[in-house]
Amino acid sequence: MGACMALCSLASCASCLCGSAPCLLCGCCPSSSNSTVTRLVFSFFLLLGTVVSIIMILPGMETQLRKIPGFCQGGTTIPGVENHVNCDVIVGYKSVYRMCFAMACFFFLFAAIMIRVKTSKDPRAPIQNGFWFFKFLILVGITVGAFFIPDGTFNDVWFYFGIVGSFMFILIQLILLIDFAHSWNEVWVRNAEEGNSKGWFFGLLFFTILHYALAFTAVVLFYLYYTKPDDCTEHKVFISLNLIFCVIISVVSILPKVQDASPQSGLLQSSLITLYTMYVTWSAMTNNPNRDCNPSLLSLVSNVSSTHPTPTTAPGTVQWWDAQGIVGLIIFLFCTLYASIRSSSNTQVNRLMQTEEGKGSEVESKVEEGSMQRVVDNEEEGVTYSYSFFHFHLFLASLYIMMTLTNWYKPDTTTQAMASSMPAVWVKICSSWLSLALYLWTLIGPVILPNRDFS
Repeated sequence: MGACMALCSLASCASCLCGSAPCLLCGCCPSSSNSTVTRLVFSFFLLLGTVVSIIMILPGMETQLRKIPGFCQGGTTIPGVENHVNCDVIVGYKSVYRMCFAMACFFFLFAAIMIRVKTSKDPRAPIQNGFWFFKFLILVGITVGAFFIPDGTFNDVWFYFGIVGSFMFILIQLILLIDFAHSWNEVWVRNAEEGNSKGWFFGLLFFTILHYALAFTAVVLFYLYYTKPDDCTEHKVFISLNLIFCVIISVVSILPKVQDASPQSGLLQSSLITLYTMYVTWSAMTNNPNRDCNPSLLSLVSNVSSTHPTPTTAPGTVQWWDAQGIVGLIIFLFCTLYASIRSSSNTQVNRLMQTEEGKGSEVESKVEEGSMQRVVDNEEEGVTYSYSFFHFHLFLASLYIMMTLTNWYKPDTTTQAMASSMPAVWVKICSSWLSLALYLWTLIGPVILPNRDFS
Protein backbone atom coordinates (compact mmCIF):
# COMPACT_ATOMS: atom_id res chain seq x y z
CA MET A 1 0.00 0.00 0.00
CA GLY A 2 2.80 2.39 0.94
CA ALA A 3 4.58 1.62 -2.33
CA CYS A 4 1.44 2.42 -4.31
CA MET A 5 1.06 5.74 -2.50
CA ALA A 6 4.72 6.54 -3.17
CA LEU A 7 4.28 5.77 -6.86
CA CYS A 8 1.22 8.00 -7.02
CA SER A 9 3.16 10.77 -5.31
CA LEU A 10 6.02 10.43 -7.78
CA ALA A 11 3.57 10.50 -10.67
CA SER A 12 2.05 13.68 -9.28
CA CYS A 13 5.49 15.29 -8.97
CA ALA A 14 6.34 14.25 -12.53
CA SER A 15 3.18 15.88 -13.84
CA CYS A 16 4.04 19.07 -11.99
CA LEU A 17 7.53 19.10 -13.50
CA CYS A 18 5.90 19.08 -16.91
CA GLY A 19 3.21 21.58 -15.90
CA SER A 20 3.12 25.17 -14.74
CA ALA A 21 4.43 27.03 -11.72
CA PRO A 22 1.38 26.50 -9.46
CA CYS A 23 2.26 22.79 -9.11
CA LEU A 24 5.63 23.60 -7.63
CA LEU A 25 4.41 24.92 -4.28
CA CYS A 26 3.61 22.45 -1.54
CA GLY A 27 0.78 22.90 0.92
CA CYS A 28 3.05 24.31 3.60
CA CYS A 29 4.52 26.97 1.30
CA PRO A 30 3.22 30.54 1.51
CA SER A 31 0.92 31.83 -1.21
CA SER A 32 2.76 33.60 -3.97
CA SER A 33 2.47 34.93 -7.48
CA ASN A 34 3.18 32.97 -10.63
CA SER A 35 5.92 35.42 -11.63
CA THR A 36 7.79 35.00 -8.34
CA VAL A 37 7.72 31.19 -8.44
CA THR A 38 8.98 31.15 -12.03
CA ARG A 39 11.90 33.44 -11.20
CA LEU A 40 12.79 31.34 -8.17
CA VAL A 41 12.89 28.12 -10.19
CA PHE A 42 15.08 29.63 -12.90
CA SER A 43 17.36 31.02 -10.18
CA PHE A 44 17.49 27.52 -8.70
CA PHE A 45 18.77 26.25 -12.06
CA LEU A 46 21.53 28.86 -11.90
CA LEU A 47 22.41 27.98 -8.30
CA LEU A 48 22.42 24.27 -9.16
CA GLY A 49 24.91 24.93 -11.95
CA THR A 50 26.99 27.01 -9.55
CA VAL A 51 27.10 24.17 -7.02
CA VAL A 52 28.16 21.71 -9.75
CA SER A 53 30.92 24.13 -10.83
CA ILE A 54 32.15 24.41 -7.23
CA ILE A 55 32.23 20.62 -6.90
CA MET A 56 34.29 20.38 -10.10
CA ILE A 57 37.06 22.56 -8.71
CA LEU A 58 37.35 20.72 -5.39
CA PRO A 59 40.64 18.88 -4.79
CA GLY A 60 40.60 15.34 -6.12
CA MET A 61 37.90 15.88 -8.71
CA GLU A 62 40.47 15.74 -11.52
CA THR A 63 40.60 11.97 -11.06
CA GLN A 64 36.90 11.67 -11.79
CA LEU A 65 36.96 14.15 -14.64
CA ARG A 66 39.75 12.23 -16.36
CA LYS A 67 37.14 9.57 -17.05
CA ILE A 68 35.45 11.90 -19.55
CA PRO A 69 36.73 10.73 -22.96
CA GLY A 70 39.15 13.14 -24.61
CA PHE A 71 38.83 15.73 -21.86
CA CYS A 72 42.34 15.93 -20.44
CA GLN A 73 45.76 14.32 -20.53
CA GLY A 74 46.05 10.95 -18.81
CA GLY A 75 42.37 10.10 -19.09
CA THR A 76 40.31 8.01 -21.47
CA THR A 77 40.60 9.07 -25.08
CA ILE A 78 38.53 9.22 -28.23
CA PRO A 79 40.02 7.44 -31.29
CA GLY A 80 41.84 9.98 -33.39
CA VAL A 81 41.65 12.67 -30.70
CA GLU A 82 44.55 13.39 -28.37
CA ASN A 83 44.62 15.99 -25.64
CA HIS A 84 47.98 17.34 -24.40
CA VAL A 85 46.60 19.69 -21.71
CA ASN A 86 48.02 19.34 -18.21
CA CYS A 87 44.93 18.04 -16.43
CA ASP A 88 46.24 18.76 -12.92
CA VAL A 89 46.46 22.47 -13.70
CA ILE A 90 43.64 23.14 -16.11
CA VAL A 91 40.94 20.59 -15.30
CA GLY A 92 39.02 22.80 -12.87
CA TYR A 93 39.34 25.80 -15.16
CA LYS A 94 38.05 23.83 -18.14
CA SER A 95 35.19 22.33 -16.15
CA VAL A 96 33.95 25.64 -14.78
CA TYR A 97 34.21 27.32 -18.18
CA ARG A 98 32.22 24.57 -19.87
CA MET A 99 29.59 24.33 -17.14
CA CYS A 100 29.06 28.10 -17.15
CA PHE A 101 29.09 28.10 -20.96
CA ALA A 102 26.18 25.64 -20.86
CA MET A 103 24.24 27.79 -18.38
CA ALA A 104 24.91 30.93 -20.40
CA CYS A 105 23.67 29.26 -23.60
CA PHE A 106 20.57 28.00 -21.77
CA PHE A 107 19.57 31.42 -20.43
CA PHE A 108 20.50 33.23 -23.65
CA LEU A 109 18.24 30.83 -25.55
CA PHE A 110 15.29 31.70 -23.32
CA ALA A 111 16.15 35.42 -23.49
CA ALA A 112 15.81 35.21 -27.27
CA ILE A 113 12.60 33.16 -27.15
CA MET A 114 10.86 35.48 -24.66
CA ILE A 115 11.47 38.79 -26.43
CA ARG A 116 8.41 41.08 -26.23
CA VAL A 117 6.16 38.77 -24.21
CA LYS A 118 3.56 41.15 -22.77
CA THR A 119 1.07 38.97 -20.83
CA SER A 120 0.70 35.42 -19.54
CA LYS A 121 -1.81 34.88 -22.37
CA ASP A 122 1.01 34.99 -24.90
CA PRO A 123 1.57 31.51 -26.46
CA ARG A 124 5.19 31.65 -25.26
CA ALA A 125 4.26 32.35 -21.62
CA PRO A 126 3.57 28.66 -20.79
CA ILE A 127 7.13 27.90 -21.91
CA GLN A 128 8.36 30.47 -19.40
CA ASN A 129 6.15 29.29 -16.53
CA GLY A 130 6.11 25.53 -17.07
CA PHE A 131 7.69 22.45 -18.65
CA TRP A 132 10.40 22.41 -15.97
CA PHE A 133 11.41 18.80 -16.53
CA PHE A 134 12.08 19.42 -20.21
CA LYS A 135 13.99 22.61 -19.40
CA PHE A 136 16.17 20.63 -17.03
CA LEU A 137 16.82 18.06 -19.76
CA ILE A 138 17.80 20.85 -22.16
CA LEU A 139 20.27 22.25 -19.62
CA VAL A 140 21.77 18.79 -19.01
CA GLY A 141 22.06 18.17 -22.76
CA ILE A 142 23.85 21.48 -23.39
CA THR A 143 26.18 20.76 -20.46
CA VAL A 144 27.15 17.32 -21.77
CA GLY A 145 27.81 18.77 -25.21
CA ALA A 146 29.89 21.63 -23.75
CA PHE A 147 32.36 19.18 -22.19
CA PHE A 148 33.30 17.96 -25.67
CA ILE A 149 34.22 21.41 -26.97
CA PRO A 150 37.86 21.12 -28.15
CA ASP A 151 40.57 23.32 -26.72
CA GLY A 152 42.13 26.06 -28.77
CA THR A 153 40.58 29.45 -29.20
CA PHE A 154 37.53 28.59 -27.07
CA ASN A 155 39.27 29.28 -23.75
CA ASP A 156 40.63 32.68 -24.78
CA VAL A 157 37.45 33.80 -26.54
CA TRP A 158 35.19 32.73 -23.67
CA PHE A 159 37.51 34.45 -21.20
CA TYR A 160 36.80 37.80 -22.87
CA PHE A 161 33.08 37.00 -22.98
CA GLY A 162 33.36 36.45 -19.24
CA ILE A 163 35.17 39.77 -18.76
CA VAL A 164 32.48 41.77 -20.58
CA GLY A 165 29.56 39.87 -19.04
CA SER A 166 30.95 40.21 -15.53
CA PHE A 167 31.41 43.95 -16.05
CA MET A 168 27.72 44.27 -16.90
CA PHE A 169 26.62 42.01 -14.05
CA ILE A 170 28.53 44.10 -11.50
CA LEU A 171 26.42 47.06 -12.63
CA ILE A 172 23.24 45.02 -12.20
CA GLN A 173 24.39 44.02 -8.70
CA LEU A 174 24.73 47.69 -7.85
CA ILE A 175 21.22 48.44 -9.17
CA LEU A 176 19.82 45.66 -7.00
CA LEU A 177 21.74 46.95 -3.98
CA ILE A 178 20.38 50.46 -4.60
CA ASP A 179 16.86 49.06 -4.76
CA PHE A 180 17.40 46.99 -1.61
CA ALA A 181 18.74 50.02 0.27
CA HIS A 182 15.79 52.18 -0.87
CA SER A 183 13.29 49.50 0.19
CA TRP A 184 15.10 48.99 3.49
CA ASN A 185 15.10 52.72 4.26
CA GLU A 186 11.45 53.13 3.19
CA VAL A 187 10.15 50.25 5.31
CA TRP A 188 12.04 51.22 8.46
CA VAL A 189 11.11 54.90 8.20
CA ARG A 190 7.44 53.96 7.67
CA ASN A 191 7.54 51.63 10.68
CA ALA A 192 9.07 54.37 12.80
CA GLU A 193 6.46 56.92 11.76
CA GLU A 194 3.46 54.59 12.10
CA GLY A 195 4.59 53.04 15.38
CA ASN A 196 5.94 56.28 16.81
CA SER A 197 9.07 54.37 17.82
CA LYS A 198 12.58 55.76 17.71
CA GLY A 199 14.06 52.27 17.65
CA TRP A 200 13.71 52.07 13.86
CA PHE A 201 15.56 55.37 13.43
CA PHE A 202 18.32 54.18 15.75
CA GLY A 203 18.53 51.02 13.66
CA LEU A 204 18.98 53.03 10.46
CA LEU A 205 21.61 55.18 12.15
CA PHE A 206 23.45 52.12 13.46
CA PHE A 207 23.70 50.39 10.09
CA THR A 208 24.66 53.62 8.34
CA ILE A 209 27.53 54.18 10.77
CA LEU A 210 28.49 50.49 10.54
CA HIS A 211 28.72 50.58 6.74
CA TYR A 212 30.85 53.72 6.76
CA ALA A 213 33.07 52.34 9.54
CA LEU A 214 33.69 49.13 7.60
CA ALA A 215 34.41 51.10 4.42
CA PHE A 216 36.86 53.42 6.22
CA THR A 217 38.58 50.44 7.84
CA ALA A 218 38.89 48.83 4.41
CA VAL A 219 40.52 51.97 2.99
CA VAL A 220 43.09 52.01 5.80
CA LEU A 221 43.90 48.33 5.26
CA PHE A 222 44.18 48.87 1.50
CA TYR A 223 46.76 51.61 1.94
CA LEU A 224 48.59 49.52 4.51
CA TYR A 225 48.83 46.19 2.68
CA TYR A 226 48.15 46.86 -1.02
CA THR A 227 50.46 49.84 -1.55
CA LYS A 228 54.19 50.46 -1.20
CA PRO A 229 55.95 53.80 -0.64
CA ASP A 230 57.82 53.50 -3.95
CA ASP A 231 55.51 51.14 -5.87
CA CYS A 232 51.88 50.17 -6.55
CA THR A 233 50.94 53.54 -8.05
CA GLU A 234 47.83 52.10 -9.67
CA HIS A 235 46.49 50.92 -6.33
CA LYS A 236 47.07 54.32 -4.74
CA VAL A 237 45.12 55.95 -7.56
CA PHE A 238 42.28 53.40 -7.37
CA ILE A 239 41.86 53.71 -3.61
CA SER A 240 42.11 57.51 -3.54
CA LEU A 241 39.72 58.10 -6.43
CA ASN A 242 37.07 55.71 -5.13
CA LEU A 243 37.34 57.22 -1.66
CA ILE A 244 36.80 60.71 -3.13
CA PHE A 245 33.89 59.53 -5.28
CA CYS A 246 32.22 57.88 -2.29
CA VAL A 247 32.52 61.09 -0.26
CA ILE A 248 30.94 63.00 -3.15
CA ILE A 249 27.91 60.71 -3.46
CA SER A 250 27.42 60.78 0.32
CA VAL A 251 27.38 64.58 0.37
CA VAL A 252 25.12 64.80 -2.69
CA SER A 253 22.59 62.38 -1.17
CA ILE A 254 21.81 64.78 1.69
CA LEU A 255 21.76 68.06 -0.26
CA PRO A 256 18.47 69.95 0.26
CA LYS A 257 17.57 70.03 -3.46
CA VAL A 258 18.22 66.29 -3.78
CA GLN A 259 16.14 65.59 -0.69
CA ASP A 260 13.27 67.69 -2.04
CA ALA A 261 13.32 65.90 -5.40
CA SER A 262 13.95 62.42 -3.94
CA PRO A 263 12.85 62.23 -0.30
CA GLN A 264 13.71 58.51 -0.20
CA SER A 265 17.44 59.17 -0.76
CA GLY A 266 19.74 59.26 2.24
CA LEU A 267 22.96 58.19 3.88
CA LEU A 268 21.88 54.58 4.37
CA GLN A 269 21.88 54.00 0.62
CA SER A 270 25.14 55.91 0.15
CA SER A 271 26.83 53.99 2.96
CA LEU A 272 25.86 50.65 1.41
CA ILE A 273 27.08 51.76 -2.04
CA THR A 274 30.32 52.99 -0.46
CA LEU A 275 30.92 49.63 1.18
CA TYR A 276 30.16 47.81 -2.08
CA THR A 277 32.58 50.09 -3.95
CA MET A 278 35.34 49.25 -1.49
CA TYR A 279 34.66 45.55 -2.05
CA VAL A 280 34.96 45.98 -5.84
CA THR A 281 38.18 47.96 -5.33
CA TRP A 282 39.63 45.18 -3.18
CA SER A 283 38.50 42.57 -5.68
CA ALA A 284 40.27 44.47 -8.46
CA MET A 285 43.53 44.78 -6.53
CA THR A 286 43.59 41.05 -5.77
CA ASN A 287 43.85 40.42 -9.53
CA ASN A 288 47.02 42.45 -9.96
CA PRO A 289 49.74 40.11 -11.30
CA ASN A 290 52.37 42.14 -9.40
CA ARG A 291 52.67 40.06 -6.23
CA ASP A 292 54.46 42.85 -4.34
CA CYS A 293 51.26 44.89 -4.61
CA ASN A 294 48.95 41.90 -4.19
CA PRO A 295 49.87 39.86 -1.10
CA SER A 296 47.80 36.76 -0.50
CA LEU A 297 45.46 36.67 2.48
CA LEU A 298 47.50 33.81 3.95
CA SER A 299 50.67 35.91 3.82
CA LEU A 300 48.89 38.78 5.55
CA VAL A 301 47.60 36.56 8.35
CA SER A 302 50.83 34.61 8.87
CA ASN A 303 53.10 37.59 8.10
CA VAL A 304 54.85 35.66 5.31
CA SER A 305 56.72 37.61 2.67
CA SER A 306 54.67 38.14 -0.48
CA THR A 307 57.74 37.42 -2.59
CA HIS A 308 57.44 33.70 -1.88
CA PRO A 309 56.00 31.51 -4.64
CA THR A 310 52.24 31.79 -4.88
CA PRO A 311 49.58 29.57 -6.40
CA THR A 312 49.22 31.90 -9.37
CA THR A 313 52.87 31.45 -10.35
CA ALA A 314 53.47 27.81 -9.51
CA PRO A 315 52.33 25.45 -12.27
CA GLY A 316 50.41 22.46 -11.05
CA THR A 317 48.80 24.12 -8.03
CA VAL A 318 46.05 26.58 -8.81
CA GLN A 319 44.35 28.43 -5.97
CA TRP A 320 40.64 28.42 -6.80
CA TRP A 321 39.40 29.94 -3.58
CA ASP A 322 40.33 33.20 -1.92
CA ALA A 323 38.58 35.66 0.36
CA GLN A 324 37.36 38.05 -2.34
CA GLY A 325 35.94 35.15 -4.34
CA ILE A 326 33.96 33.89 -1.33
CA VAL A 327 32.61 37.38 -0.61
CA GLY A 328 31.73 37.72 -4.29
CA LEU A 329 29.75 34.48 -4.17
CA ILE A 330 27.85 35.64 -1.07
CA ILE A 331 26.90 38.94 -2.75
CA PHE A 332 25.95 37.04 -5.90
CA LEU A 333 23.65 34.68 -3.95
CA PHE A 334 21.97 37.60 -2.20
CA CYS A 335 21.42 39.55 -5.42
CA THR A 336 20.13 36.50 -7.29
CA LEU A 337 17.61 35.68 -4.56
CA TYR A 338 16.58 39.33 -4.24
CA ALA A 339 16.09 39.66 -8.01
CA SER A 340 13.74 36.66 -7.85
CA ILE A 341 11.49 37.91 -5.05
CA ARG A 342 11.77 41.70 -5.32
CA SER A 343 8.56 43.71 -5.55
CA SER A 344 9.80 47.27 -5.65
CA SER A 345 8.00 50.61 -5.68
CA ASN A 346 11.11 52.50 -6.82
CA THR A 347 10.29 53.69 -10.33
CA GLN A 348 13.87 54.51 -11.35
CA VAL A 349 15.16 51.07 -10.44
CA ASN A 350 12.13 49.38 -12.00
CA ARG A 351 12.88 51.14 -15.27
CA LEU A 352 16.51 50.05 -15.18
CA MET A 353 15.54 46.45 -14.35
CA GLN A 354 12.53 46.50 -16.72
CA THR A 355 10.06 45.52 -14.00
CA GLU A 356 6.69 46.91 -12.94
CA GLU A 357 5.70 48.25 -9.54
CA GLY A 358 5.12 45.46 -7.03
CA LYS A 359 1.67 43.88 -6.85
CA GLY A 360 2.12 41.75 -3.77
CA SER A 361 -0.96 43.09 -2.00
CA GLU A 362 -3.15 42.27 -4.99
CA VAL A 363 -1.93 38.68 -4.95
CA GLU A 364 -2.63 38.33 -1.25
CA SER A 365 -6.15 39.69 -1.64
CA LYS A 366 -6.91 37.23 -4.42
CA VAL A 367 -5.78 34.31 -2.28
CA GLU A 368 -7.75 35.47 0.74
CA GLU A 369 -11.01 35.40 -1.21
CA GLY A 370 -11.37 31.69 -0.44
CA SER A 371 -9.46 30.19 -3.34
CA MET A 372 -7.39 27.10 -2.59
CA GLN A 373 -4.89 28.04 -5.29
CA ARG A 374 -1.54 28.80 -3.68
CA VAL A 375 -0.04 30.44 -6.77
CA VAL A 376 -1.96 33.23 -8.48
CA ASP A 377 -1.44 34.27 -12.09
CA ASN A 378 -0.77 37.98 -11.62
CA GLU A 379 0.25 38.59 -15.23
CA GLU A 380 -3.02 38.23 -17.15
CA GLU A 381 -3.17 41.99 -17.72
CA GLY A 382 0.55 42.41 -18.21
CA VAL A 383 3.85 40.86 -17.13
CA THR A 384 5.41 42.20 -13.92
CA TYR A 385 8.94 41.83 -15.28
CA SER A 386 10.59 41.47 -18.65
CA TYR A 387 10.98 37.75 -19.30
CA SER A 388 13.74 38.38 -21.81
CA PHE A 389 15.71 40.78 -19.59
CA PHE A 390 15.44 38.42 -16.61
CA HIS A 391 17.04 35.63 -18.63
CA PHE A 392 19.68 38.03 -19.93
CA HIS A 393 20.42 38.91 -16.30
CA LEU A 394 20.92 35.20 -15.51
CA PHE A 395 23.07 34.89 -18.64
CA LEU A 396 25.37 37.61 -17.27
CA ALA A 397 25.26 35.97 -13.83
CA SER A 398 26.56 32.73 -15.39
CA LEU A 399 29.54 34.61 -16.81
CA TYR A 400 30.16 36.35 -13.48
CA ILE A 401 30.15 33.02 -11.63
CA MET A 402 32.59 31.63 -14.18
CA MET A 403 35.06 34.46 -13.61
CA THR A 404 34.60 34.43 -9.82
CA LEU A 405 35.21 30.69 -9.43
CA THR A 406 38.36 30.88 -11.57
CA ASN A 407 39.62 34.01 -9.78
CA TRP A 408 39.54 35.83 -13.12
CA TYR A 409 42.59 33.79 -14.17
CA LYS A 410 43.67 33.79 -17.79
CA PRO A 411 45.53 30.78 -19.26
CA ASP A 412 48.83 31.35 -21.00
CA THR A 413 49.33 30.49 -24.65
CA THR A 414 50.21 26.86 -23.87
CA THR A 415 47.29 26.45 -21.40
CA GLN A 416 49.70 24.85 -18.97
CA ALA A 417 49.32 27.47 -16.23
CA MET A 418 47.09 30.36 -15.29
CA ALA A 419 47.76 33.81 -13.91
CA SER A 420 45.95 36.99 -12.95
CA SER A 421 45.80 39.68 -15.60
CA MET A 422 45.52 43.46 -15.69
CA PRO A 423 42.40 43.41 -17.91
CA ALA A 424 40.49 41.91 -14.98
CA VAL A 425 41.78 44.72 -12.75
CA TRP A 426 40.66 47.45 -15.13
CA VAL A 427 37.29 45.85 -15.77
CA LYS A 428 36.47 45.80 -12.06
CA ILE A 429 37.74 49.32 -11.42
CA CYS A 430 35.89 50.76 -14.42
CA SER A 431 32.73 48.97 -13.30
CA SER A 432 33.06 50.58 -9.86
CA TRP A 433 33.38 54.03 -11.45
CA LEU A 434 30.41 53.45 -13.74
CA SER A 435 28.42 52.10 -10.79
CA LEU A 436 29.10 55.26 -8.78
CA ALA A 437 28.15 57.40 -11.78
CA LEU A 438 24.90 55.45 -12.13
CA TYR A 439 24.04 55.93 -8.47
CA LEU A 440 24.92 59.62 -8.71
CA TRP A 441 22.49 59.94 -11.61
CA THR A 442 19.67 58.44 -9.52
CA LEU A 443 20.32 61.29 -7.07
CA ILE A 444 20.72 64.26 -9.39
CA GLY A 445 18.47 63.08 -12.24
CA PRO A 446 15.24 64.34 -10.61
CA VAL A 447 16.96 67.69 -9.90
CA ILE A 448 18.34 68.20 -13.41
CA LEU A 449 15.15 67.02 -15.14
CA PRO A 450 12.34 68.17 -12.83
CA ASN A 451 9.66 67.75 -15.50
CA ARG A 452 10.28 64.03 -15.88
CA ASP A 453 8.55 61.48 -13.65
CA PHE A 454 11.19 60.04 -11.28
CA SER A 455 8.77 59.18 -8.49
